[in-house]
Parts: sequence; C-alpha cells; structure tokens
Amino acid sequence: MATIFTRIAKGEIPSYKVAENEDYYAFLDISPLAEGHTLVIPKHVEDDYIFNLDDKTYEGLCAFAKKVAIALKAAVPCKRVGVAVLGMEVPHTHIHLVPLNTEGDMDFRKEKLSPAPERMKQIADSILSEYAKL
Repeated sequence: MATIFTRIAKGEIPSYKVAENEDYYAFLDISPLAEGHTLVIPKHVEDDYIFNLDDKTYEGLCAFAKKVAIALKAAVPCKRVGVAVLGMEVPHTHIHLVPLNTEGDMDFRKEKLSPAPERMKQIADSILSEYAKL
C-alpha cells in the first residue's frame, strides 16, 4: 500500500512542491516548525528507515537534499538550514530541512505554524525558483 508521501510524489495528493527530479521529491511540510520547513523523499522507495536504503539511493537523496537546502537558504532568510531524519511520523524515509536562526528553531516539540495556503504557495514558488537556478 502506497504511503501518503508516495501519493504526494505521484501527484495524487496536493503538495507545495519545491523541487523534483526523476528519483526524489521535495515539498513544504504542512505543519512546519518554521516557514520553509521542507520534506525531502525518495520517490520509488517506501522503506521508513533511511539506513535501510541502498547506497545509491541514500547518496542520491543526500545530494538532492543538499541542493534543496541551498535553494531554501536563498529563498528564506535564515542563518542555516538544519537537517533532521526522524522517520517516526510517516512510514516513508524523509529528511526534514528547517530554516534556522537559533538552535531552538529545530525543536520538534514546539508548537507548529499554520501558514495560510497563499503564503505556503509563495514560499514554495520562491524555493522552486531558487532551485531552478542551481
């Protein structure tokens, strides 16, 4: 059975896409820690544990996430882009990219934001535009 993230990557469920290639997909988290909080997934692998990925998929995912993080930092004012791999909330390998200005910005226990759809689209379009430049 396809995970929600597989269905998002296939376009069956709407998302705020920020980057995509043949093997990987990046989209805004709908309950972000910060504006621009992005999820990066492999499209064709539904394993929920990143270290179960074969080396080629793992390395490709990390390289894709790096490119997305560069675009994210260019689009969303922040000091750094934090990286987290938790994998507990959705049974599909995914990397969290979170714009940071302080270390506390990466606390997953804090209250999540609820940006308006128009703001989410604006942020996604800005990151997508920066990604296209790379």
